[in-house]
Amino acid sequence: MSTVHQPDPQDRPARLTVGVVGAGRVGPALAASLRLAGHRPVAVSGVSDASRRRAGTLLPGVPLVPPAEVLQRADLVLLTVPDDALPGLVAGLAGTGAVRPGQLLVHTSGRYGARVLDPALRAGALPLALHPAMTFTGTPVDVQRLAGCSFGVTAPEELRLAAEALVIEMGGEPEWIGEDSRPLYHAALALGANHLVTLVAQAMELLRTAGVEAPDRMLGPLLGAALDNALRSGDAALTGPVARGDAGTVAAHLAELRRHAPQTRAGYLAMARATADRALAHGLLKPELAEDLLGVLADGRGTTGGPNGTEGDVR
Repeated sequence: MSTVHQPDPQDRPARLTVGVVGAGRVGPALAASLRLAGHRPVAVSGVSDASRRRAGTLLPGVPLVPPAEVLQRADLVLLTVPDDALPGLVAGLAGTGAVRPGQLLVHTSGRYGARVLDPALRAGALPLALHPAMTFTGTPVDVQRLAGCSFGVTAPEELRLAAEALVIEMGGEPEWIGEDSRPLYHAALALGANHLVTLVAQAMELLRTAGVEAPDRMLGPLLGAALDNALRSGDAALTGPVARGDAGTVAAHLAELRRHAPQTRAGYLAMARATADRALAHGLLKPELAEDLLGVLADGRGTTGGPNGTEGDVR
């Protein structure tokens, strides 16, 4: 059950006109959620056919206009462009006089805090960094997923309440992130979410190679339980051959990966080494078993069945 506090309508700030610069997967969903809170989307910019379709689906009836015109029409502007494009966009909008004094300018980059909006601040805008810690599909389901979603919030102290109020109106949970901590915050989310997708996709490919017809059905309960245990217990939830110190099993894994999926071995080794370090530090991996395991991981050797059932090295 969501614990998001929804403010009483009497306590809500004045309704705002909302614009979106960059109709990727994030901007239209946030604007749609703000519409549900009573704000009024009035303009959106998008270049590709996909972004225009997204805007039409999530913000029906909202006109597509150039970025500068979005700023002319809106009190609150969402800058939802890729991280690397954000500084240039802000500088360009401020340099051409598109930014209006008193205008709320919100970006959704995880990497940047409010400082990237300094050119707009000098033009009189009110800068906010509101990053939803969520993966987006570009479909209406994203609006529902915002309920209870944490947002990394960075803003000048005098705008903190306004930033948190906007997040709450979108159904989210504000989490204050210091300006200088934004890159580390974003790295943590990328490590947990983006790399998880890669790991799951690789695991599904390996299961298909092993003959499993429905790898998603096999992995679903296992990964769900592992995620739940990890969120509840952290390192205490570690299981498997690395945490147990089963060096022979890990070596066999490496041999099979070398034979069937060599492109996955580097990732397996990196994660196994990190897992071994954490298991050792938390007393899960017994020191007397760690030496052989760490030796296998250090040189990346795998084993296959040798003569008379013995194991032979495979490099």
